[in-house]
Amino acid sequence: MSLSLTDVTLTYPDGDSRLTALDRVTLEVPRGCLTAVVGPSGSGKSSLLAVAATLVTPDHGTVAIDGTPTTGMTRGELADLRRREIGIVFQQPNLLPALTAAEQLQVMARIDGRSPAEARDRALALLDAVDLTPQAGRRPHQLSGGQRQRVNIARALMNDPTVLLVDEPTSALDRERGAAIIDLITRLTHQRATATVLVTHDPTHLTAADRTVEVHDGRLR
Repeated sequence: MSLSLTDVTLTYPDGDSRLTALDRVTLEVPRGCLTAVVGPSGSGKSSLLAVAATLVTPDHGTVAIDGTPTTGMTRGELADLRRREIGIVFQQPNLLPALTAAEQLQVMARIDGRSPAEARDRALALLDAVDLTPQAGRRPHQLSGGQRQRVNIARALMNDPTVLLVDEPTSALDRERGAAIIDLITRLTHQRATATVLVTHDPTHLTAADRTVEVHDGRLR
């Protein structure tokens, strides 16, 4: 398994008590599998994604990325793990206004220590993979909403992660562009053999998933 959560419990302070966001959650996602996570608002979907991304440490349980347990890792070690092994597609692209589509990706590779030439070659190859080669030199304001989200996805794949975590990628798009984004994520999951978790509210996206799990009151069903 490339992503494994075992008996994970996560709580937050809530006045004099604690609120349980995740309650003994176990989830395994193999490479090349798209797992959709659904559930009502406040059910724990975002908490699940945050724990899987190692952005939040659970109270109990273990998280393993590509067979490597994250328990006991320092903040620096977790940051290195995220940079190497985890790609995150946020709900909003949050692209840097001054950078072109290609440069958005190159920044990620440069942080990882790649040479400028290697970073550019990788960026152009990924933009081609998401059908954005003609837009490589355009800045965010020159791109449509769907194109910006494609850059967001390509950026998450820049360092060839084994785990891809996707948070409501179509929330700001119309149905047609949203469907195209889901098709793209599905295709890239299978082509690049990523262990992909897609959080969504849209039931029409579930037909693209290899597996669907529901979260209710912090528990998986």
